[in-house]
Amino acid sequence: MIASIIRNALGLRARRRAEPDFRVLFVCMGNVCRSPTAEAVFRRQVEVAGLAPAVQCASAGTHDFHVGSSPDGRARAAALRRGYDLSRLRGRHVSDDDFERYDLILAMDQHNMSFLMQRCPPHRQDRLKLLMEFARRHQAPEVPDPYYGSAQAFELVLDMVEDACSALIDHIRTIRANKTQAK
Repeated sequence: MIASIIRNALGLRARRRAEPDFRVLFVCMGNVCRSPTAEAVFRRQVEVAGLAPAVQCASAGTHDFHVGSSPDGRARAAALRRGYDLSRLRGRHVSDDDFERYDLILAMDQHNMSFLMQRCPPHRQDRLKLLMEFARRHQAPEVPDPYYGSAQAFELVLDMVEDACSALIDHIRTIRANKTQAK
């Protein structure tokens, strides 16, 4: 109490972190390849677009076999060659709270979408989409799992994710503009 009074008197009020306007969760099976790649790519695009901290993101896996693990070394290497740093990310499992917390939950493929649909409360299912629904240049409906593939598979994932995330930025700008006009 006394510390608070002193801070206020000195003009050192504690800064509260502003709540983001929009939250996105990227989801793949293990949260070590595709979804952390999407998180890093999208985070960079959000920063470049000047939308941070209003737009935040995270990633998770539908299965818990890599909880606490770093992203796959091949995913980290491919991402780093393009300037994306995945080193601080750690695998985590989708939680029930995620369906309430995130405005948009983007699955990398239909298998993970099916898992999310089974877990998601009916009143939140409109938040679930496939990431590639936003892609402009790539026609594939899913981001392929590169885990058992070559280094080139990780490059393809980056190409697809960069494409979809770029269009996702435009989608979120539209949503935010519509919210502002509605006020």
